[in-house]
Amino acid sequence: MKILITGASGGIGAACAKKFLSLGHEVHGIDLLPAAVEGKNYFHHIADVKDAASLPDLENVAVIFNNAGTQNSEDDIGNNLKGAINVTEKYIRNNGSLVSVLFNASASAVSGQEFPEYVASKSGLLGYMRNCAIRLAPAGATCNAVSLGGVKTALNAPVMDDAKCWERIMEVTPLKRWMEPEEVAEWVVFLTLTNKAMSGQNLLIDNGEKDLNPTFVWPE
Repeated sequence: MKILITGASGGIGAACAKKFLSLGHEVHGIDLLPAAVEGKNYFHHIADVKDAASLPDLENVAVIFNNAGTQNSEDDIGNNLKGAINVTEKYIRNNGSLVSVLFNASASAVSGQEFPEYVASKSGLLGYMRNCAIRLAPAGATCNAVSLGGVKTALNAPVMDDAKCWERIMEVTPLKRWMEPEEVAEWVVFLTLTNKAMSGQNLLIDNGEKDLNPTFVWPE
């Protein structure tokens, strides 16, 4: 199958690209940064998801994982929400090969805790996801979102590298751990390829942090 992953040059995106490649799929990555993944079946495209015109022309995409995003930037809504809409609308159009669309939302979309525009962008993804799920259902394609809690990526370095912040985070995280990007990749594969019956749903995966003990920790 042809897999499309945005934000493929690091963290979750790169881990997912490697996982799909290991399963024998053709993977196309989109990012502003150079490729972080190698393989004969990996194809990297330098593009800005905010700019629909910059997106590569690809046919017969089976899986779309909208992973690209920013946190507490000047344009979280443009990157996280509008960018995902641009990508999705381009590749679902006249696509008889589509199997699944998945959005990387955030536990903050559920709890409302975090930077205002970031929360708004991720919450908006959930509404858009449900709209897509309705439109894609007649063709048999699923559409869902994952709302992740803490994941050990460079984006979260400010809290992982701050001893006081990390101690506080572990205090309020019931399972006393954060996910590795490779764990996220397992969920992404399951939700896009194995899952055939769940659509229009947001799956909260956060080590119990937001749902059982909602607290947002960030350096002052």
